[in-house]
Amino acid sequence: MPKFDVSKADLERLVGKEFSVEEWEDLFLYAKCELDDVWEENGEIYFKADSKDTNRPDLWSAEGIARQIRFALGLEKGLPKYEVEKSDVTVYVDEKLKEIRPYGVYAIVEGLSLDEEALKQMINLQEKVALTFGRRRREVAIGIFDFDRVKPPIYYRAAEKTEKFVPLGFDEELTLEEILERHEKGREYGHLIRDKPYYPLLVDSEGKVLSMPPIINSEITGRVTTETKNVFVDVTGWDLDKIMLALNVVVTALAERGGRIKSVKVVYPDFEIETPDLTPKEFEVELDYIKRLTGLELGDEDIKNLLERMMYQVELTDGKAKLLYPAFRDDIMHARDVLEDVLIAYGYNEIEPEEPELAVQGRGDKFVEFEDAVRELMVGFGLQEVMTFNLTNREAQYGKMRIEAGRDYSMHPPGELVEIENPISPKWSALRVWLTPSLLDFLAQNTHEEYPQRIFEVGKVTLIDESRETKTVSESKLAVALAHPRVTFTEAKEILESVMRHLGFEYVLEEIEHPSFIEGRVGRIVVDGKVIGIIGEIHPAVLENWGIEMPVAAFELFLRPLYREPYL
Repeated sequence: MPKFDVSKADLERLVGKEFSVEEWEDLFLYAKCELDDVWEENGEIYFKADSKDTNRPDLWSAEGIARQIRFALGLEKGLPKYEVEKSDVTVYVDEKLKEIRPYGVYAIVEGLSLDEEALKQMINLQEKVALTFGRRRREVAIGIFDFDRVKPPIYYRAAEKTEKFVPLGFDEELTLEEILERHEKGREYGHLIRDKPYYPLLVDSEGKVLSMPPIINSEITGRVTTETKNVFVDVTGWDLDKIMLALNVVVTALAERGGRIKSVKVVYPDFEIETPDLTPKEFEVELDYIKRLTGLELGDEDIKNLLERMMYQVELTDGKAKLLYPAFRDDIMHARDVLEDVLIAYGYNEIEPEEPELAVQGRGDKFVEFEDAVRELMVGFGLQEVMTFNLTNREAQYGKMRIEAGRDYSMHPPGELVEIENPISPKWSALRVWLTPSLLDFLAQNTHEEYPQRIFEVGKVTLIDESRETKTVSESKLAVALAHPRVTFTEAKEILESVMRHLGFEYVLEEIEHPSFIEGRVGRIVVDGKVIGIIGEIHPAVLENWGIEMPVAAFELFLRPLYREPYL
């Protein structure tokens, strides 16, 4: 989760009130943060804020925290409003960037009065949004420039790798290729563009370089100081909606410092837009839903008041709350998200716990007991249990397994991944749809251990199901992987045979083709006419992708179709 430092005095200037350190511990909760540390430096008190929500980049700076607290305390109510003036500045986007880094959105913020603390917060927000929300600049990279040094119109274009400019922190011109090799940021983020035929460059009408997205700004225009009054904000990436949100977060934070926001016309080869777009977003929630799930005695006006303290504009009509919420938020996807804001405004610490009056006797879930019985069975076969993460990534589930998302492959793996919109790390960006890649990852991490390695996992996968409220369903599966020099399809089949015999099921193996397995040594497992799994020898190319030098045979099947009592 994002952590960042904020000055107590700066926060209080932005809120408009002073508080004790103890009071600040509770106030941070309104902004979905915890006070992680407090220290004094040069007579000034500083806080370490630990954000608990990766979906709220607007709360990752002093400006966002102070704004949220002002509203939560009732110092302001309703929807925060930011005027956007129209400028005569245009940015032209090069068609050659479509396969390199296709989108850019821009804004101007004028009339700033920046002190050192404001500069720190601006840089912190820029870095945190690009690092976490922007997946280490792959999805979102942000540049902020001294606008008084820029001569519009501006061009976001594809550049030859031999072009030169002075990168931030250097005093000499480097070619774009040299920047990737010699500059610290080039070495850190160069992999994002290194294999492209051209490199992205943002230049003004005089050919002066502003930045090389997503790597580094120019020393000439990209150094913002306390003397800077007007800034030009640039956000680039692959998803127009995502970079627009990041732009909204940055410019509204600067507006909290007294800046005036101006829009920029962005001209693409086939369309044009004005950015930023701070039009409020809409949502609707049933009031009874809020009352029922909070468990609190709340009237309609109480709910309205609480929501207004969380920066919503609220209209009550026909038992519903029609809501407008700020354009710098993108986390309202379900009524539960609104419910959470109601409870934050009410105060979790203000909710009185109640003991249930109904006495109940708990018991274990029968299917969980069945899963445990399967585990004991596998251990009895001499296999070692492993437990791997439900979170994974597209490359592990598909790329390394030589398969494409959405292809049938005789129904295994079943369907598309459920991906996380704002993951903390690209490595943990999706929920898995099959367990076999997780077992191969485990084997890859243990190549130094003795063979044979005979492992299994009883674990969950997450599948898309449009008929459900959450659009997903969690299913339990068993997967087995055997690794040693003489492993064969037959050895895996013997274990499968024993599992089925102990569970009391007959099955059929139907030969199929599957890119993850060796041709002629792979089949699907069918029970009562239904495909429940797959078995085979892992393809050498897959093993190479994982860095495994030993042959591997594996099978994987759904457990729910095999559940009946008594199960062993």
